[in-house]
Amino acid sequence: MVEKNNEEHMSAYEKAAKEGIDPRCIPQKLDGPVPIHNEIVYPAYSDEEHDIWKFLYNRQMSFLPNRAADEYLEGVNKLNLTPDRIPYLKDISNVFYQTTGWKVARVPGLIDVENFFQLISNRVFPSTDYIRTKEELDYTPAPDLFHDIFGHMPMLTNKSFANFYQKFGIASLKANPADRKQLETFHWFTVEFGLIKNSKGTRIYGAGILSSLGEVQHALSDEVEVKDFVPENIVMQDYDVWHLQPVLFAIESFEQLEEGFNYWCNKKGLL
Repeated sequence: MVEKNNEEHMSAYEKAAKEGIDPRCIPQKLDGPVPIHNEIVYPAYSDEEHDIWKFLYNRQMSFLPNRAADEYLEGVNKLNLTPDRIPYLKDISNVFYQTTGWKVARVPGLIDVENFFQLISNRVFPSTDYIRTKEELDYTPAPDLFHDIFGHMPMLTNKSFANFYQKFGIASLKANPADRKQLETFHWFTVEFGLIKNSKGTRIYGAGILSSLGEVQHALSDEVEVKDFVPENIVMQDYDVWHLQPVLFAIESFEQLEEGFNYWCNKKGLL
């Protein structure tokens, strides 16, 4: 019975790792402090690694006009992201600190949920500093710097989103296993696969879509059912991390995201 309950409350990545899909999806526990903000050192990237960044950046950006949220594109500009070279995490951290009070920490890969929640509850975003190989240009199951920087970081320059994300960390630290499972689902359909409606139509802000070749072309197609943002419905929605998403949720604004999350968490006693 204990084993069954443990499996019931496992994250989607933990279940996938247990099934042997990819060992890089097994979260790592941090065994000590990690470099944060100005402590981060820029790696000696090879020309090939810079070329991979340039290829991925240019390819994804070619799909973003009329697809990506305005707030995301504004974040790209604030962070001074360009295809020329792999960004320096320390430089990004300083932009964060000046705009929303966040910082960046360099971590070795997918980290344990306790470490992750602790960092973001303190307005610190954990990022890798290695990039995928040429063999994984179209898809990598494990996080790399392209997913972390290109996918996640532009949105952390938006104040409402940044506030919501810190509260997500705080709520997760207080949550019991069942609540954590629902919080993970909420994270999936907002931070990773979120959509937003504006006067021009539906746009993408989720990092999992914006950094994925397949998802960015799929997310706004007729193959996807787009549901309204209702936290109670989001946390009960099934999903599979290994396939294109058939169901997504759209917010009306990032203020709605922050306020809706606050309301749901307050009902649960998590904030």
